[in-house]
Amino acid sequence: MSPETLVQLPTTSPSEFSPTDFDTYVMSTYGRYAITLDRGEGCRVWDSNGREYLDFVAGIATCTLGHAHPAMVEAVTQQIQKLHHVSNLYYTQEQGELAKWLVEHSCADRAFFCNSGAEANEGAIKLARKYAHTVLGIQSPVIITAHASFHGRTLATITATGQPKYQKNFNPLMPGFYYVPYNDIGALEEAIGILDQNERQVAAILLEALQGEGGVRPGDVAYFQRIREICNEKGILLIADEVQVGMGRTGKYWGYENLGIEPDIFTSAKGLGGGIPIGAMLCKSFCDVFQPGDHASTFGGNPFATGVALAVCRTLEQENLLDNVQARGEQLRSGLRALAEQYPKLIAEVRGWGLINGLVLSPEAELTSADVVKAAIEAGVLLVPAGPKVVRFVPPLTVSEAEIDQALAAVSQGLATLT
Repeated sequence: MSPETLVQLPTTSPSEFSPTDFDTYVMSTYGRYAITLDRGEGCRVWDSNGREYLDFVAGIATCTLGHAHPAMVEAVTQQIQKLHHVSNLYYTQEQGELAKWLVEHSCADRAFFCNSGAEANEGAIKLARKYAHTVLGIQSPVIITAHASFHGRTLATITATGQPKYQKNFNPLMPGFYYVPYNDIGALEEAIGILDQNERQVAAILLEALQGEGGVRPGDVAYFQRIREICNEKGILLIADEVQVGMGRTGKYWGYENLGIEPDIFTSAKGLGGGIPIGAMLCKSFCDVFQPGDHASTFGGNPFATGVALAVCRTLEQENLLDNVQARGEQLRSGLRALAEQYPKLIAEVRGWGLINGLVLSPEAELTSADVVKAAIEAGVLLVPAGPKVVRFVPPLTVSEAEIDQALAAVSQGLATLT
């Protein structure tokens, strides 16, 4: 079969597999909404009953180009017919080209590929620890992270995550982490002093440029710039978790660009593959201390995932989607602020960058973010909570002006039913 030949899939009748059947066989690790999604196109999805929704979840900031984008369809089709997986014991063109694109569009010099954001953050933690031992001579390295952060679900990354609800019943947790309030430079400097006095030296500071799961909380520019100064002074590595805010989500390629700083290491996943599983850990050359055998991933960087991710990257650039993210983000925040004025007792604040935005409910309001999400689903738009009092808006970066207006109208309708 030639590479130009498209594989024709057999046509099947609609499945009768019900949510009850699903729950019988699938572990209950998610609280699922009572809809079964069947297909998608652009910024829209349809459930098994044929009802249409605007998808402002996008796989939680993952479907960069929306659903069934022609560039992804072509990349998936061509790559699966050419070469989909070989061991990292061999060179592949797709992995090399993706690494080159990422390096040329960021502050990094090197890339390591894996399968998810958690794995990317695991790689960053391991790299920081080896750097601490082999370069800094630190025997018991500590990585400082922030309260309300989120870095993944593996044992090391839930320890790095400064939210006890994710850590409950999984102890003993990994040693070597210390938590500080986000955007509080005094607390950070105090923590470094405490750790130094106890001979637990700081090897790295791991932060999100904008906390996603922690309530869509943007980083403060002065805070991050002072952290960069401290890291330079003390030889501490600065790690940016770009898993949710990278790949154009904030209106720039990377979240750290909004803060006027460069990290030494940063991680990416979610939007990198546009919905195809892939993760990346990138670093500057001075801290690239990994040697063969130090770290690996069987599926990481395979030709299929990197080929599709490369198509996502090139489309992001060629279609000038960053301009769309900035314009649609301003439009969305303006509309959400209008809703805040309409419902002052319900909505406390609107915050975010680009196309990652949070509608913050008033602490006094009896409603939760889950209530608003359910009402929005009834009105025809999919949203996702970011904590008990924040509703998150993360549509595909291809979302149109008309779709933003339609989503705002649906949210307004949902709020009206709740009040």
